[in-house]
Amino acid sequence: MNMNNLVQYIYGIADNALILGQRLGELCGHGPNLEVDIAMTNIALDLLGQTRSYYQYAAQISGADATEDTIAFLRNEREYKNVLLVEQPNTDFAYSIGRQFLYDAFHLLLLEELQHSKDETLAAIANKSIKEVSYHYRFSSDWVKRLGDGTEESHQRMQTAINDLWTFTDELFHQTDADKTMVAEGIGVDVTALKEEFFTKIKQILEEATLQVPDMKYFQKGGKHGIHSEHMGYLLADLQYMQRTYPDMNW
Repeated sequence: MNMNNLVQYIYGIADNALILGQRLGELCGHGPNLEVDIAMTNIALDLLGQTRSYYQYAAQISGADATEDTIAFLRNEREYKNVLLVEQPNTDFAYSIGRQFLYDAFHLLLLEELQHSKDETLAAIANKSIKEVSYHYRFSSDWVKRLGDGTEESHQRMQTAINDLWTFTDELFHQTDADKTMVAEGIGVDVTALKEEFFTKIKQILEEATLQVPDMKYFQKGGKHGIHSEHMGYLLADLQYMQRTYPDMNW
């Protein structure tokens, strides 16, 4: 097995959790009420905890001087393989919930399959993480329904967020060369097989929320190949600031 393909496959999963966790971390202290503020901060911590498990494993198999910290904080923008969806900004509460909901629905399906990986470490991480992500999905889907079927303003804001974020959903099911190799070896998850169930789950929740499923033919892509939106550079500037300003510090 080519270890570089395995490392790249791990990055593809872990980078999503890292970047979305960073986005949620920006909301700490800015939630609409204390309960929601704490809940979203806890989701961020869950995602960062998952990220650590993945990066520790990637560092172990990649050798050299790699550590979870160097992987997280010292790569360049093009080296991050997260999807474009998770790096989108916190425009308003509806956008934050919509982004979380769309990713949670995918993430849960991914972990359900990753539990059956031939790689025992990845299977163990998935088995541990799925309990957290099941809660994430319940939280975000409940809020989509509350906002969508709430006031006229909350309905419109939630619909606008879903409309704008929908363009990033198709990329969730794209495969890189590393993905395809890991699927062939029974280690990775064939995300193309998750697409139908994903959209079925999404449409069901949107219907309950009295929201319309966007009619879209063209979608954004590139994040899985390191080509990111204009938001990514600003996000990384915040994420990497301490590590780059005070290199080789032990926290």
